[in-house]
Amino acid sequence: MTKTKILMGMHITVEIVGTAPANDAIEKVFSYFTYIDEKFSTYKDTSEITKINKGELRESEYSEDMKIVLSLCEKTKNETGGYFDIIARDGSCDPSGLVKGWSIHNASKILLENGCENFYIDAGGDVQVHGCNAEGKAWSVGIKNPFNPKEVVKVVYARHEGIATSGTYIRGQHIYDPKDRSKPITEIVSLTVIGPDVYEADRFATAAFAMGTQGIDFIEKLPGFEGYVIEKNGTAIMTSGFNGYTKTYA
Repeated sequence: MTKTKILMGMHITVEIVGTAPANDAIEKVFSYFTYIDEKFSTYKDTSEITKINKGELRESEYSEDMKIVLSLCEKTKNETGGYFDIIARDGSCDPSGLVKGWSIHNASKILLENGCENFYIDAGGDVQVHGCNAEGKAWSVGIKNPFNPKEVVKVVYARHEGIATSGTYIRGQHIYDPKDRSKPITEIVSLTVIGPDVYEADRFATAAFAMGTQGIDFIEKLPGFEGYVIEKNGTAIMTSGFNGYTKTYA
């Protein structure tokens, strides 16, 4: 069973293979994403993050999920040498670079708790897979050509991993180097990370992209992660183990 909805400003697709109560599980997932959007959207005046940025909530009034996310953001900032930073150019707090992967990962837990063993969640191009596809094989995930998003330049295969891509080819210069906020990132246009789950892949993809050309070296040194970066001239550079995911038996 496959279902797609537009939530959190993006297309979210959930596919479940097998005999599990797929419809109920999918609806629980979409209800969860609706909750996340209401809480963390920086575009909604009623969201908790907007109220925090307006000074309408004290720290003691933050929800448990907000406390968790802000703590994880600080952890990621420390682990990336400051390249993951949720303070936007206007001084507001925007944890979106972590919330998406975190929420997809949590959605996958909902599916597992509801008896789903084989599934695929794609939220705006960030993907969590588990088990097998309808053919009993590893799930295939395409990496888009940033110069022609209708074209796939690389296909990776996974059974339990998360895959996340950061880039400027769709949303423009929305990721910046927190150590030089005035300087746009132009040397690279797309960076894909494969990790043990989409939460881990997403947060490190965001930080690595902010590092520019040094980001792929950062991913290379992370145990259990692989990366694929496309530079402004079209050159692609991958980590040493990335090719292991380009084979169908992955």
